[in-house]
Amino acid sequence: MNRMLTAALVCAAAAFAAAPATAQMGMGGNPSGFGAGKQPEKKPQYVPGAKPQEKIFPLGSMWTAVSMNGKPFTGADRPSFIIDTQYRARGYGGCNTFTATAFPLREQHLAVGPLALTKKTCDKALAASEQAFLIALRTAGKWDLDGSQLVIRSQNGELRFDRAL
Repeated sequence: MNRMLTAALVCAAAAFAAAPATAQMGMGGNPSGFGAGKQPEKKPQYVPGAKPQEKIFPLGSMWTAVSMNGKPFTGADRPSFIIDTQYRARGYGGCNTFTATAFPLREQHLAVGPLALTKKTCDKALAASEQAFLIALRTAGKWDLDGSQLVIRSQNGELRFDRAL
């Protein structure tokens, strides 16, 4: 009888001694602190010299301007452009058409060469809007895709475009 009592006490003492360590580790003795069946989140590993996934400029897509510096373009004469696979940009500024060379560069930069454009006469407000659009496009620094929109940023502002059909 004493042997059975001693064995029971030894087992209870061993279980009691192990209980604080188990409580520190979380439910079920899992050192991650997660319950049964749950796995800890895996954090992405840092790889020296690795660059984040670069986006590829959508060549061959027609883009229609939505806004410039938060001010929406209205009416049927919204500016638009396309950069083809030969890196030729061509488009419509709101009154005149234009062409230029345009190169999507690394790290989502965009280089746009000098613009060649027609010289139609249009009212002053439309001409001013077109000029602001063309200057912002010509001085483009970076581009990005924000959802379904193309965003071009320059020192002269931010242009937002929707993909045209």
